[in-house]
Amino acid sequence: MRPLTADDPEDIGGHRLLARLGAGGMGVVYLARSAGGTLVALKVIRAEHAADPAFRARFRREVTAVRALTGRWLVPVTAADPDTRNPWLATEFVPGPALAEAVDGHGALPVAAVRTLGVRLAEALTAVHAAGLVHRDVKPGNVLLGLDGPRLIDFGIAHAAGATVLTAPDAVVGTPGFLAPEQARARAEEVGPPSDVFALGCVLAYAASARRPFGTGHAAGVLFRTVHEEPDLTDVPDALRPLIASCLAKDPARRPTATRLGAALRDPRASLARGVADTSDESWLPPAVVRLVAQRSARALDVPTPRRSAGRPSDDGDGDGRVPPDPAVARPPTRRRFLLTGGAAAAVAAVGGGAAAYLTAGRGAGLPVHTLGFQADLSGDGTADGTAQERGARLAVAHHNARAGITFRLALDTYDDRGDAARARQAAQRFTEAGVSAVLGPGTAAAALAAAPHYRAANTAMVLISLDDARLDAGKLRILRLTRGPEQRLALPLTTYLTSVRPVDRTAVIDDRGAAGRVGTDLTGALQGLPPHEGTTSVHPVAADGDDFGPAVRAALAAGAQAVVFSGTSPERAARCARALAGAGFTGPRLGTWHIMRPAFLRQAGPAARDWLFGTPFTDPGSVSRAFVSAHRAAYGTAPGRWAPEAYDAVGLVARALEALGGSAGIAPGAVAQRLLDITHRGLAKTLRFEHDNTLSLQGNAVYFLYQAQGDTFRFLGRDDRIT
Repeated sequence: MRPLTADDPEDIGGHRLLARLGAGGMGVVYLARSAGGTLVALKVIRAEHAADPAFRARFRREVTAVRALTGRWLVPVTAADPDTRNPWLATEFVPGPALAEAVDGHGALPVAAVRTLGVRLAEALTAVHAAGLVHRDVKPGNVLLGLDGPRLIDFGIAHAAGATVLTAPDAVVGTPGFLAPEQARARAEEVGPPSDVFALGCVLAYAASARRPFGTGHAAGVLFRTVHEEPDLTDVPDALRPLIASCLAKDPARRPTATRLGAALRDPRASLARGVADTSDESWLPPAVVRLVAQRSARALDVPTPRRSAGRPSDDGDGDGRVPPDPAVARPPTRRRFLLTGGAAAAVAAVGGGAAAYLTAGRGAGLPVHTLGFQADLSGDGTADGTAQERGARLAVAHHNARAGITFRLALDTYDDRGDAARARQAAQRFTEAGVSAVLGPGTAAAALAAAPHYRAANTAMVLISLDDARLDAGKLRILRLTRGPEQRLALPLTTYLTSVRPVDRTAVIDDRGAAGRVGTDLTGALQGLPPHEGTTSVHPVAADGDDFGPAVRAALAAGAQAVVFSGTSPERAARCARALAGAGFTGPRLGTWHIMRPAFLRQAGPAARDWLFGTPFTDPGSVSRAFVSAHRAAYGTAPGRWAPEAYDAVGLVARALEALGGSAGIAPGAVAQRLLDITHRGLAKTLRFEHDNTLSLQGNAVYFLYQAQGDTFRFLGRDDRIT
């Protein structure tokens, strides 16, 4: 990345140019920011090519075709103008290193990594070929590595299959060493999808052996060997050699299609003639390359301030868990403030799920990067909560990296464990091998129980955001840091309400024996042991296999209940209880916990749900800070979800520990885990401070909140100790 020159424009097609990414025979590639704040790679065609009507016609045709491409492993065109004086196109910016850099710097990839690389590039080519295009320049330099997978880039010389080519008749299009014999012979009419498969075979051979199958040296010699000699696959592992050799057949008709190649790479037992399901793992890169990807992602997003920038940096960071002031009510936004709330936050979307910090202009160049692992269910039943937490964590990384005077930068490496034990163990292995400073998550008990032994062995802190489970003993599991209120004390906000806000002398518990885990038992026991308002508590059980809550409700009212607490965790069963209470004419306080605070409860209970109260360990994401909400909307187009502020605070907690340790490179994960016990972090949702037994301190610290059902939503009432 280089600064802009005096000859570079400030703006192209509504994109503010930030730096030069590179230049070549076709044109100049800039790092730019769109009007919406997204980072893009913007290629401007050189004047000599733009002046050629034939070239411009081809460029226009290819832009039209490429803009229609879709696929997870492709980098799409976001904007283009083929008809302006200097034609240009913009693609999403991917800051990860190229495959060439990774292999040249760290050697050949393991067989499993090469298989995953091949599967996903084959999937990308399948999408290209299905759109009637041929890439024509598949090479290691055009494959960018992300932690979730590779990205195939640069369609600058792509063309429609079977279309008339506008290049000179004797021109070789492509990169010697990574092009097919028909391309080496400059037989453009023979170039088609099999040519891309040949190139992919060359790429996979290079990735598996760190050697080019047709050697190096003068281009003419490489082209001669490509056409007339067999590839050198000596150093390619035996498990991959037959597949790669099939791609490098001289006859295009003998090569597999991209689809068949992908199927065979997914499963070594599969033939090239049939497809199988993708069983590849997201933990696909070796640890050394994972670190390279994370570091390169962080550095690449540390955008230099353009030479002609009219803005000047401002100092909004306070290092105490607060986001910068809301730009809608603060002073006019400077350039750096815009990058934080409307630009840097949006940049992560361009990274495509890899480990990338939100970095802003001129902040922290050359500083050490500390990577935090994040694992959660991002594609299963817990997708909503997992996604909300990941976004909150990314905004916290953005805030840290935007502060003035920082001594280190943060990066976030995300792993979708799907709430599954096996994948959780894979995530833990990946993060511990990479030496992350701490891990945020997991979000399910199965995942946490599976991952905990790995983190304990590596002495890596496991900072839980939304999960609490009795099987996770914080006193024994010394690396565990629970940043939410304990589940076993969920009776506290209900007791506070029934003691200070709506005092009652007689409380009844509808004890749903079908409750998951110990939630119901703990809640019932706490209300019996310490009745609200120093009154009495009666308990009325409902069998786990029973659906009729009428008898329990009638017994509770016969006992003179002035308030009723539902102990269960099922929204559907809670709705039955609500209807039974409404049918009995009970209008006193009706309370439950956050487990039943779901749309299903409102939908199935109908009018009977009105005014029910719920104790929760999470705050209202929309109430913590106007600037937090604004930044979240700028980044993701939506309001923050449940647990997003708590995830934001968890990142701030770890950052505070790193600051206390000096922030220098090489801080051991064990030192971070220990220091987390010795600090206090005032966050958006609550103050985080731990007792000596690793549990969250509740002394003088409200960590529970109350919501109320109203209409078709749940209205936030506030912290349980502040409601009047």
